[in-house]
Amino acid sequence: MPIDQSEAIVLRSFNVGEQDKIVAFFSRDKGLLRGMAKGARKFGNRFGSSLEQMSLVRVFYYEKERKDLVTVSQCDLLESFFDVPKDFRTSCTLSYFAELVEEFFPARAKEEVLFRLFLSVLRAIKAGGDIDFLSRYFEAWILQINGLLPDFRRCKKCRKKLPEGGWLSPKMDGIHCDGCSPQKKVTTSPEIVPFLAWAKKNAPPKKGTLPFQANQLDLIKKTLQSLIVFHLEKEPKSLRFLKN
Repeated sequence: MPIDQSEAIVLRSFNVGEQDKIVAFFSRDKGLLRGMAKGARKFGNRFGSSLEQMSLVRVFYYEKERKDLVTVSQCDLLESFFDVPKDFRTSCTLSYFAELVEEFFPARAKEEVLFRLFLSVLRAIKAGGDIDFLSRYFEAWILQINGLLPDFRRCKKCRKKLPEGGWLSPKMDGIHCDGCSPQKKVTTSPEIVPFLAWAKKNAPPKKGTLPFQANQLDLIKKTLQSLIVFHLEKEPKSLRFLKN
């Protein structure tokens, strides 16, 4: 049976049976893959530490007809993120990133832009980048790649410029001014426009002075997460942990 391979990021894994694991990968050229790693829990198994969450690996696998899971035969560790701080908040944030990828992108859908984005954000976190800023950066790009970012500059109905922000429309496909908004539930801040413009032009920042302050990022977070929850039609489990 022919073996395929791909460069991939390990999103998560969970135990199955007495010796095996099911692993979710996000690959550069094959998109989201889920596979069975047989014997991965045996002492001295061939996978070693390559199945740890957020590891960059080269995964070797083969497929069977009518099977959703591939069979993982080997994983070569290319880059580890073991030295990323393992505090609860960072761990939840990484799980949040993984959950967004699994929820927003169907299996086998190639998304090389997202793969490069994901890897660059992980490397920025590893280098000591601000976890809050990088989370907003990742959320914004997830929405951008999916075509879910509305025009925050003008009222969707009357086209009036809104330099001070407005209200998200009921379908989250635009913003309204005070006069046009049928329901004033989710407000948008003026900071969202320059933030999105900055994110489109710049790589995820590592250590150094950030272009936006903490209070501005908090307002941006509310807008981005409102869009994410609306389009997923649920709140990601890892986001609930982060909020608490």
